[in-house]
Amino acid sequence: MTRSKDQLVFVPLGGLGEIGMNAALYGYGPEGRRKWILVDCGLSFAGPEVPGVDIVLPDLRYIVEERANLLGIIITHAHEDHIGALAALWPSLRAPVYCTQFAAGLLATRRLSEPGAPKVPMHTVAQGGRITLGPFDIEFVPVAHSIPESNALAIRTPVGLVVHTGDWKIDPTPQVGLPTDEKRLRELGEEGVLALVCDSTNVMRDGTSPSEADVAAKLKELVHSAPGRVAVTTFASNVARLRAVAEAAMADQREVVVVGRAMDRVIDVARECGYLDGIPAFRSADTYGYLPRDKVVCLLTGSQGEPRAALSRIASDDHPEIALSPGDRVIFSSRTIPGNEKAVGAIQNALARDNIEIITDRTHLVHVSGHPRREEMARLYGWLKPQIVIPAHGEDLHLSEHAIFARGLGVKTVVRAGNGDVVAIAPEGAGKIDEVTHGRLYQDGNLLVNALEKTIPERRRLSFVGMISVAVAIDEKGGLAGDPEIAVLGLPPYTRDGTGFDEYVADAVSELIDGIPKARRRDPEALRNALERGLRSAVNEEWGKKPLVHALVIEV
Repeated sequence: MTRSKDQLVFVPLGGLGEIGMNAALYGYGPEGRRKWILVDCGLSFAGPEVPGVDIVLPDLRYIVEERANLLGIIITHAHEDHIGALAALWPSLRAPVYCTQFAAGLLATRRLSEPGAPKVPMHTVAQGGRITLGPFDIEFVPVAHSIPESNALAIRTPVGLVVHTGDWKIDPTPQVGLPTDEKRLRELGEEGVLALVCDSTNVMRDGTSPSEADVAAKLKELVHSAPGRVAVTTFASNVARLRAVAEAAMADQREVVVVGRAMDRVIDVARECGYLDGIPAFRSADTYGYLPRDKVVCLLTGSQGEPRAALSRIASDDHPEIALSPGDRVIFSSRTIPGNEKAVGAIQNALARDNIEIITDRTHLVHVSGHPRREEMARLYGWLKPQIVIPAHGEDLHLSEHAIFARGLGVKTVVRAGNGDVVAIAPEGAGKIDEVTHGRLYQDGNLLVNALEKTIPERRRLSFVGMISVAVAIDEKGGLAGDPEIAVLGLPPYTRDGTGFDEYVADAVSELIDGIPKARRRDPEALRNALERGLRSAVNEEWGKKPLVHALVIEV
């Protein structure tokens, strides 16, 4: 029985209009007194447009301010774009976390094992299990994905059932872990699904995604046909792929050498969970040099071109223990995440220069997506028969295409939402009713910086126009107490007539100071402003760009 003003709302704070950084709230109750659950708490990786930043986190200040009403954090699966922000943001949330054993293990070994990491209360839930948090009854429904123990969430509320798919696909042979539970999803459809919040990642692609079993068969062929060493790089979290490589090596009497801390951590958790049962212990990097070339397979981190990962160091001949030779084979069993193309291309070019064979998913079935294509999505819609659909997990183009797709399947109510939107689901019709504070936080070294701060724009400007720093000491009469100290960073070495730019700047500073009356020089603020404006103008006249200029005036 519901009170007259009780409402069920969906509030995405990350993951809509972008790939990654997934974080979504479900709230139930009257406005201002709702109880909340947070589904996932993920990160995304920064690109070159954010210099000095590696990781981007969702701004959760809205639910931080409501944390007295936050009942729990539910993790659908253990990919970084769903769990990676938890260690950094949990201290401001302080709610219990509910996830499967594999996700808990990865959190414990990866983020929560770092110095100073918070002690997060973790509650493990088996796939197929249910928990009750206030007005929410939450069931973990197994789905196939590119990491073990992925789940859709069946969220029951007093006004109806919502299915939040997380990341999923239909793969009857996922190799590791459970397949998508068609029987249970059909049962949910018979129970009656009020709303579906669904993955949109591959909505632009027709057909169905190939199976992990197909990749495993191809990897076995490629390992068997290789005359020398084989190196395979893939996402460390893809345990099915790690197992497939290990089985291919076993079939060819090869040893598996694992190189990369991220893989070591995942392998430890996978063994604890039983996902590598029957697979012999892997060798460490220091054994590599003692193994015959035709008796080794390397599992490597670095599929995305990460500069300090194993593959990048091997390609640049900078790894202390692993080297490849002409005729060896490197298999990129992964897709290149948008934004990483140049870094991955640089590695592949370096390997090609050394006459090392490169195999990618462009020519061989060595990788499959963990997300559903249109035919799989249509099957899910047929099982669940949702009344309302909210496209999620995708960029704006994906969400728009998903909305068209859902309407084409006969769904009458499709809500095209974005981060920060408050979407009313029930009881009085679905639609956007409000917007809450949302945004991005940058992990900048040891600090979290709001994306709206001037920090990153200033760095971007520095990267384009450089900087000039000038320190001037003025005595009580307005005269110079010594030569100005000048530092020039990021400017060209010479002017158009061949004068050194350092010399050009020094001359400009002298002319500017000489042109300012001594009486005005006794005003430090006026002198500082005159130096900064005048020097920017002088450099712009010669270079055609205005550098950042910082002047420091000291009275002595």
